[in-house]
Amino acid sequence: MCGIVGLFLKDAALEPKLGGLVATMLSTMCERGPDSAGFAVYGAPTAGNAKITLQSASPEQDFAGLSDAVRRVAASEPELRVTSTHAVLTVPAETVDAVRAELRANRPGIRVMSVGQSIEIYKEVGYPTGVAARFGLGSMSGTHAIGHTRMATESAVTTLGAHPFSTGPDQCLVHNGSLSNHNSLRRELKRNGITFETDNDSEVAAAYLTSKMQQGMNLGEALEKSLDDLDGFFNFVVGTKSGFGVIRDPIACKPAVMAETDSWVAFGSEYRALVGLPGIEKARVWEPEPATVYFWER
Repeated sequence: MCGIVGLFLKDAALEPKLGGLVATMLSTMCERGPDSAGFAVYGAPTAGNAKITLQSASPEQDFAGLSDAVRRVAASEPELRVTSTHAVLTVPAETVDAVRAELRANRPGIRVMSVGQSIEIYKEVGYPTGVAARFGLGSMSGTHAIGHTRMATESAVTTLGAHPFSTGPDQCLVHNGSLSNHNSLRRELKRNGITFETDNDSEVAAAYLTSKMQQGMNLGEALEKSLDDLDGFFNFVVGTKSGFGVIRDPIACKPAVMAETDSWVAFGSEYRALVGLPGIEKARVWEPEPATVYFWER
Protein backbone atom coordinates (compact mmCIF):
# COMPACT_ATOMS: atom_id res chain seq x y z
CA MET A 1 0.00 0.00 0.00
CA CYS A 2 1.42 3.35 -1.10
CA GLY A 3 0.07 6.86 -1.51
CA ILE A 4 0.23 9.00 -4.64
CA VAL A 5 -0.55 12.67 -5.20
CA GLY A 6 -0.19 14.80 -8.29
CA LEU A 7 -1.06 18.35 -9.30
CA PHE A 8 -0.93 19.87 -12.79
CA LEU A 9 -1.57 23.61 -12.91
CA LYS A 10 -3.41 25.29 -15.77
CA ASP A 11 -3.45 28.73 -14.11
CA ALA A 12 -0.01 30.34 -13.95
CA ALA A 13 -1.13 32.47 -11.00
CA LEU A 14 -1.06 29.32 -8.84
CA GLU A 15 2.53 28.38 -9.71
CA PRO A 16 4.10 30.09 -6.62
CA LYS A 17 1.72 28.01 -4.47
CA LEU A 18 2.46 24.64 -6.09
CA GLY A 19 4.80 23.34 -3.39
CA GLY A 20 2.52 24.33 -0.55
CA LEU A 21 -0.49 22.68 -2.17
CA VAL A 22 1.40 19.45 -2.89
CA ALA A 23 2.96 19.37 0.60
CA THR A 24 -0.55 19.45 2.08
CA MET A 25 -1.68 16.72 -0.31
CA LEU A 26 1.33 14.56 0.56
CA SER A 27 0.72 14.93 4.28
CA THR A 28 -2.65 13.20 3.94
CA MET A 29 -1.00 10.07 2.51
CA CYS A 30 1.44 9.36 5.39
CA GLU A 31 -0.53 6.39 6.67
CA ARG A 32 -0.43 4.77 3.25
CA GLY A 33 3.37 4.93 3.10
CA PRO A 34 5.38 5.73 6.23
CA ASP A 35 8.67 4.13 5.10
CA SER A 36 9.95 6.78 2.70
CA ALA A 37 8.72 9.57 0.48
CA GLY A 38 9.66 11.68 -2.47
CA PHE A 39 8.44 14.25 -4.93
CA ALA A 40 9.22 15.67 -8.35
CA VAL A 41 8.69 19.37 -9.05
CA TYR A 42 8.70 20.87 -12.54
CA GLY A 43 9.89 24.47 -12.51
CA ALA A 44 10.71 27.06 -15.12
CA PRO A 45 13.54 25.93 -17.46
CA THR A 46 16.58 28.07 -18.15
CA ALA A 47 17.43 28.28 -21.84
CA GLY A 48 20.47 26.20 -22.77
CA ASN A 49 20.93 24.72 -19.29
CA ALA A 50 20.12 21.42 -17.62
CA LYS A 51 19.55 20.62 -13.96
CA ILE A 52 21.05 17.47 -12.46
CA THR A 53 19.56 16.56 -9.08
CA LEU A 54 22.08 14.66 -6.95
CA GLN A 55 21.90 12.69 -3.70
CA SER A 56 24.59 11.58 -1.27
CA ALA A 57 24.57 9.78 2.07
CA SER A 58 27.67 11.89 2.91
CA PRO A 59 26.84 15.28 1.41
CA GLU A 60 29.47 17.29 3.29
CA GLN A 61 32.16 15.05 1.83
CA ASP A 62 30.74 14.40 -1.63
CA PHE A 63 29.52 17.91 -2.44
CA ALA A 64 32.71 19.61 -1.20
CA GLY A 65 34.72 20.86 -4.16
CA LEU A 66 32.11 19.60 -6.60
CA SER A 67 31.73 22.96 -8.33
CA ASP A 68 35.47 23.10 -9.06
CA ALA A 69 35.47 19.57 -10.47
CA VAL A 70 32.47 20.27 -12.69
CA ARG A 71 33.92 23.59 -13.84
CA ARG A 72 36.90 21.77 -15.30
CA VAL A 73 34.66 19.36 -17.20
CA ALA A 74 31.96 21.76 -18.31
CA ALA A 75 34.33 24.66 -19.07
CA SER A 76 31.83 27.02 -17.46
CA GLU A 77 30.73 28.16 -14.02
CA PRO A 78 28.16 25.69 -12.64
CA GLU A 79 25.48 26.56 -10.14
CA LEU A 80 25.32 24.23 -7.14
CA ARG A 81 22.42 24.46 -4.70
CA VAL A 82 22.66 22.07 -1.74
CA THR A 83 19.67 21.09 0.39
CA SER A 84 20.35 18.45 3.04
CA THR A 85 21.38 15.21 1.25
CA HIS A 86 20.46 16.55 -2.19
CA ALA A 87 21.93 19.13 -4.52
CA VAL A 88 20.82 20.64 -7.81
CA LEU A 89 23.67 21.21 -10.25
CA THR A 90 22.93 23.51 -13.19
CA VAL A 91 25.24 23.18 -16.19
CA PRO A 92 25.14 23.82 -19.95
CA ALA A 93 22.87 21.18 -21.45
CA GLU A 94 25.51 19.93 -23.88
CA THR A 95 27.85 19.04 -20.99
CA VAL A 96 25.48 16.72 -19.10
CA ASP A 97 27.07 13.49 -20.37
CA ALA A 98 30.57 14.72 -19.51
CA VAL A 99 29.47 15.80 -16.03
CA ARG A 100 27.80 12.44 -15.37
CA ALA A 101 30.98 10.66 -16.50
CA GLU A 102 33.00 12.79 -14.06
CA LEU A 103 30.64 11.89 -11.23
CA ARG A 104 30.83 8.16 -11.99
CA ALA A 105 34.60 8.21 -12.17
CA ASN A 106 35.46 10.42 -9.21
CA ARG A 107 32.37 10.80 -6.99
CA PRO A 108 30.98 7.26 -6.61
CA GLY A 109 29.01 8.23 -3.51
CA ILE A 110 26.83 10.61 -5.52
CA ARG A 111 23.64 9.30 -7.12
CA VAL A 112 21.77 11.09 -9.90
CA MET A 113 18.08 11.47 -9.04
CA SER A 114 17.01 13.25 -12.23
CA VAL A 115 18.24 15.21 -15.24
CA GLY A 116 16.31 17.73 -17.28
CA GLN A 117 15.56 21.35 -17.97
CA SER A 118 12.67 21.54 -15.53
CA ILE A 119 12.58 18.55 -13.17
CA GLU A 120 13.98 18.28 -9.66
CA ILE A 121 13.50 15.11 -7.60
CA TYR A 122 13.92 14.82 -3.84
CA LYS A 123 13.42 11.54 -1.99
CA GLU A 124 14.60 9.94 1.23
CA VAL A 125 13.82 7.33 3.84
CA GLY A 126 11.62 8.78 6.58
CA TYR A 127 8.11 9.87 7.44
CA PRO A 128 6.61 11.80 4.50
CA THR A 129 5.94 15.07 6.32
CA GLY A 130 9.53 15.06 7.55
CA VAL A 131 10.89 14.42 4.06
CA ALA A 132 8.78 17.24 2.61
CA ALA A 133 9.95 19.66 5.32
CA ARG A 134 13.57 18.56 5.00
CA PHE A 135 13.70 19.68 1.38
CA GLY A 136 11.40 22.68 1.63
CA LEU A 137 8.62 21.39 -0.60
CA GLY A 138 6.16 23.91 0.83
CA SER A 139 8.08 26.88 -0.59
CA MET A 140 8.71 25.49 -4.07
CA SER A 141 7.06 26.87 -7.18
CA GLY A 142 6.44 25.30 -10.55
CA THR A 143 3.93 24.11 -13.11
CA HIS A 144 3.27 20.55 -11.90
CA ALA A 145 4.44 18.12 -9.26
CA ILE A 146 4.06 14.46 -8.28
CA GLY A 147 4.53 12.97 -4.82
CA HIS A 148 4.66 9.48 -3.29
CA THR A 149 4.61 7.88 0.13
CA ARG A 150 5.96 4.33 0.18
CA MET A 151 5.14 1.19 2.09
CA ALA A 152 7.76 -1.26 0.81
CA THR A 153 6.54 -4.71 -0.25
CA GLU A 154 9.02 -6.15 -2.75
CA SER A 155 12.34 -4.39 -2.18
CA ALA A 156 14.33 -2.78 0.62
CA VAL A 157 13.54 0.54 2.24
CA THR A 158 16.29 2.73 0.77
CA THR A 159 16.66 6.19 -0.72
CA LEU A 160 17.05 4.77 -4.21
CA GLY A 161 14.02 2.54 -3.70
CA ALA A 162 11.83 5.54 -2.88
CA HIS A 163 9.71 7.14 -5.59
CA PRO A 164 9.64 8.99 -7.98
CA PHE A 165 11.82 7.11 -10.45
CA SER A 166 13.38 9.02 -13.33
CA THR A 167 14.95 7.15 -16.25
CA GLY A 168 14.91 9.83 -18.95
CA PRO A 169 15.27 13.61 -19.27
CA ASP A 170 12.44 15.44 -17.50
CA GLN A 171 10.57 12.16 -16.97
CA CYS A 172 9.37 10.58 -13.75
CA LEU A 173 6.93 7.95 -12.49
CA VAL A 174 5.30 7.01 -9.19
CA HIS A 175 3.53 3.70 -8.71
CA ASN A 176 1.10 2.02 -6.37
CA GLY A 177 0.89 -1.70 -7.03
CA SER A 178 3.06 -4.58 -8.17
CA LEU A 179 4.28 -5.78 -11.57
CA SER A 180 4.57 -9.52 -12.17
CA ASN A 181 6.69 -9.42 -15.34
CA HIS A 182 9.26 -6.82 -14.33
CA ASN A 183 12.22 -9.22 -14.44
CA SER A 184 11.67 -10.19 -18.08
CA LEU A 185 11.06 -6.55 -19.02
CA ARG A 186 14.22 -5.51 -17.20
CA ARG A 187 16.29 -7.97 -19.25
CA GLU A 188 14.76 -6.72 -22.48
CA LEU A 189 15.31 -3.07 -21.60
CA LYS A 190 18.91 -3.75 -20.59
CA ARG A 191 19.51 -5.29 -24.02
CA ASN A 192 18.23 -2.01 -25.46
CA GLY A 193 20.83 -0.03 -23.51
CA ILE A 194 18.83 1.14 -20.48
CA THR A 195 20.58 0.94 -17.10
CA PHE A 196 18.99 0.40 -13.69
CA GLU A 197 19.92 1.61 -10.22
CA THR A 198 17.63 -0.71 -8.19
CA ASP A 199 15.72 -3.99 -8.31
CA ASN A 200 12.43 -2.14 -7.84
CA ASP A 201 9.63 -3.07 -10.24
CA SER A 202 8.54 0.57 -10.41
CA GLU A 203 11.88 1.57 -11.94
CA VAL A 204 11.18 -0.96 -14.70
CA ALA A 205 7.86 0.76 -15.41
CA ALA A 206 9.59 4.14 -15.64
CA ALA A 207 12.26 2.72 -17.94
CA TYR A 208 9.61 1.08 -20.12
CA LEU A 209 7.93 4.44 -20.72
CA THR A 210 11.31 6.09 -21.38
CA SER A 211 12.08 3.42 -23.97
CA LYS A 212 8.78 3.98 -25.77
CA MET A 213 9.22 7.75 -25.80
CA GLN A 214 12.73 7.30 -27.18
CA GLN A 215 11.06 5.45 -30.04
CA GLY A 216 9.00 8.55 -30.82
CA MET A 217 5.83 8.07 -28.76
CA ASN A 218 4.46 10.86 -26.63
CA LEU A 219 3.54 10.18 -23.02
CA GLY A 220 -0.08 9.35 -23.79
CA GLU A 221 0.89 6.84 -26.49
CA ALA A 222 3.50 5.21 -24.25
CA LEU A 223 0.95 4.80 -21.47
CA GLU A 224 -1.52 3.26 -23.91
CA LYS A 225 1.11 0.74 -25.03
CA SER A 226 1.90 -0.16 -21.43
CA LEU A 227 -1.53 -1.78 -21.15
CA ASP A 228 -0.36 -4.41 -23.65
CA ASP A 229 3.07 -5.05 -22.13
CA LEU A 230 2.87 -4.61 -18.33
CA ASP A 231 1.32 -7.34 -16.19
CA GLY A 232 0.20 -6.73 -12.64
CA PHE A 233 -1.68 -4.21 -10.55
CA PHE A 234 -0.80 -0.56 -10.96
CA ASN A 235 -1.73 3.04 -10.71
CA PHE A 236 0.87 5.16 -12.48
CA VAL A 237 1.15 8.92 -12.30
CA VAL A 238 3.85 10.19 -14.63
CA GLY A 239 5.37 13.48 -15.60
CA THR A 240 7.29 14.98 -18.49
CA LYS A 241 8.55 18.51 -19.04
CA SER A 242 5.16 19.57 -20.38
CA GLY A 243 2.85 16.68 -19.54
CA PHE A 244 1.04 14.87 -16.76
CA GLY A 245 -0.51 11.42 -17.19
CA VAL A 246 -2.46 8.84 -15.21
CA ILE A 247 -3.28 5.22 -15.93
CA ARG A 248 -4.75 2.26 -14.02
CA ASP A 249 -4.45 -1.40 -14.89
CA PRO A 250 -7.51 -3.22 -16.34
CA ILE A 251 -8.58 -4.62 -12.96
CA ALA A 252 -8.11 -1.27 -11.16
CA CYS A 253 -8.03 -2.64 -7.61
CA LYS A 254 -5.80 0.16 -6.31
CA PRO A 255 -7.69 3.25 -5.10
CA ALA A 256 -7.60 6.43 -7.16
CA VAL A 257 -9.54 9.66 -7.49
CA MET A 258 -9.14 12.66 -9.78
CA ALA A 259 -10.49 16.19 -9.86
CA GLU A 260 -10.36 18.97 -12.44
CA THR A 261 -11.20 22.65 -12.58
CA ASP A 262 -10.32 25.41 -15.04
CA SER A 263 -7.22 26.05 -12.89
CA TRP A 264 -5.77 22.58 -12.23
CA VAL A 265 -5.94 18.80 -12.54
CA ALA A 266 -5.20 16.65 -9.48
CA PHE A 267 -4.76 13.00 -8.56
CA GLY A 268 -4.92 11.35 -5.15
CA SER A 269 -4.95 7.80 -3.89
CA GLU A 270 -7.82 8.98 -1.69
CA TYR A 271 -10.18 11.95 -1.86
CA ARG A 272 -8.78 13.43 1.35
CA ALA A 273 -5.63 14.35 -0.64
CA LEU A 274 -7.72 16.75 -2.74
CA VAL A 275 -9.90 18.50 -0.17
CA GLY A 276 -7.48 21.41 0.44
CA LEU A 277 -7.19 22.43 -3.21
CA PRO A 278 -8.64 25.82 -4.18
CA GLY A 279 -12.08 25.47 -5.76
CA ILE A 280 -12.43 21.76 -4.95
CA GLU A 281 -16.09 22.33 -4.07
CA LYS A 282 -16.76 23.20 -7.73
CA ALA A 283 -14.42 20.63 -9.28
CA ARG A 284 -15.42 17.70 -11.44
CA VAL A 285 -14.45 14.70 -9.31
CA TRP A 286 -14.30 11.14 -10.63
CA GLU A 287 -12.67 7.77 -10.25
CA PRO A 288 -10.40 7.07 -13.22
CA GLU A 289 -11.63 4.20 -15.37
CA PRO A 290 -9.64 0.96 -15.70
CA ALA A 291 -7.28 0.65 -18.68
CA THR A 292 -7.85 4.28 -19.62
CA VAL A 293 -5.18 6.91 -20.23
CA TYR A 294 -5.68 10.40 -18.84
CA PHE A 295 -3.17 12.86 -20.23
CA TRP A 296 -2.75 16.64 -20.06
CA GLU A 297 -0.08 18.69 -21.80
CA ARG A 298 0.61 22.38 -22.03
